[in-house]
Amino acid sequence: MQKIKKFLERKQITPSARLYFVDAMGLMALGLFSTLLIGTIFGTIGGQFGIEFLNEIAAIAKNGYVVGAAIGVAVAYALKAPPLVLFSNAVTGAAGYMLGATITAGSETFPYTAGPAGTFFVVIIACEIGKMVSKETKVDILVTPTVTILTGFGIAKLICPAIAYVMYYLGYFINTTTEMHPFVMGVIVAVVVGVILTLPISSAAICAMIGITGLAGGAATAGCCAQMVGFAVISFRENGVGGLVAQGLGTSMLQMGNICKKPQIWIAPTLASAVCGPLATVLFKLECTGVSAGMGTCGLVGPIGIISATEHSTLMWVGIVVTCIVAPAITALIFNEILRAIGLVKTGDMQLSL
Repeated sequence: MQKIKKFLERKQITPSARLYFVDAMGLMALGLFSTLLIGTIFGTIGGQFGIEFLNEIAAIAKNGYVVGAAIGVAVAYALKAPPLVLFSNAVTGAAGYMLGATITAGSETFPYTAGPAGTFFVVIIACEIGKMVSKETKVDILVTPTVTILTGFGIAKLICPAIAYVMYYLGYFINTTTEMHPFVMGVIVAVVVGVILTLPISSAAICAMIGITGLAGGAATAGCCAQMVGFAVISFRENGVGGLVAQGLGTSMLQMGNICKKPQIWIAPTLASAVCGPLATVLFKLECTGVSAGMGTCGLVGPIGIISATEHSTLMWVGIVVTCIVAPAITALIFNEILRAIGLVKTGDMQLSL
């Protein structure tokens, strides 16, 4: 056992929940941002203004093989893979993304890929095994890519059909239930995804894995915006304009250290999420898809995702302003002032070191 432990340490193989579900998932989100997300933004702009070369870039950036390869490299990078393992996981990532199952829904049968979730699990396994053989032979340039790719492809063939089934039906359940019960599910989806956004895990990656879309995507966007804009506004006393921008256009995750000390500061933004979710689903009927739904106002990606997925109308534009900016700011501020009045929250509780 001691020899195995020393070998794994030498190979930098240190399995942990934090490594796989915080660090690797965080880097996975960057792979999504660099391909699927930026492709969505380019496609939205190109479609709105008739810019053909942006549409061409979007088609390439959103291609499943490209997205899978980017996620594969990103996850392998998070696991500190040596170069040959890192680059080989572009292939395993593409395989994990594109392999899947044939789904039968009612009278319709169609292929459904494992997507980001498939890539994530396949690359973690292929990467760790690839690291074991890396630089162990004199023909490393052949052995390491071969072992990594064959392992990844074999794992993909084995687990991706099951992952595709799980992700499809989980997404189907959330999306369909939200269509059927927009108020209740608007609250639930907005609160859950908003909380995940502030936690040190990637809400964007999770939304992309599940395949969240339609009204559920709109609720998720509203919940994320409520967390970001909410924290930006209620902490303005402590953090000023710098904090407003860092949290409102960056991430509410900056408050995690303060939340660990004083969990009650999280109440106001979370209640704001509960209010804004139904506004998106019931009143404005906003829609959003996948990775954009888990981004909130970070770089205004959430609102851009709504523009891309929702039928354009005056109601949509008003809904974006109200649900993504105005309502989160006002509701979070009201709830926070109540908490301040009863002594649960005090000035200084949300101070950031910017």
